[in-house]
Amino acid sequence: MWGVKLYELVYDISFISYGVLPKEITGLKGILFSPFIHKDISHLINNTYPIILLGGTLFFFYKKIAPQIFFWLFFTAGLWLWAIGRPSLHIGASGVIYALASFIFVSGLIRKNPKLSAVSLIVVFLYGSLFWGILPMGAEVSWEGHLSGFLAGILIAIYYRKEGPSDKKYDWEIEEELDENIP
Repeated sequence: MWGVKLYELVYDISFISYGVLPKEITGLKGILFSPFIHKDISHLINNTYPIILLGGTLFFFYKKIAPQIFFWLFFTAGLWLWAIGRPSLHIGASGVIYALASFIFVSGLIRKNPKLSAVSLIVVFLYGSLFWGILPMGAEVSWEGHLSGFLAGILIAIYYRKEGPSDKKYDWEIEEELDENIP
């Protein structure tokens, strides 16, 4: 994201035309490119911290499956934005941020894992106000991107509910399970 913005600034160009343009075939390219394109430095900074924190959380707690979860969050949020967005160019990483936040939150709730539940509560504490962004607001804010990401995170959390981190089992729990399985 920063590399793209620096390139735009150094060469005095804009990549906004590579954003998501809903319901237009030419707008499909934005699914891949729009999260890397930002209106200005302020927009970029506002997206940088959540991407680092939420992305870091995803890759820390879901080590083995984090790359595929991130791919599906990224792709699904963008595709749904393309399907439901207003007919204007949508740019920024907000859809991915909302997808990460809702995935981490919902996954922590449905897994019944104490660590993930605690992370879920931290996400609500830090990013709870994000969820107001899924409601229609100013014309310059892509609430559709926020909503798409939010829904993508929920769907992916439900889909991956049985994969990823699990509770640590102690030796005595394993022995009890083995004893129960002996006829």
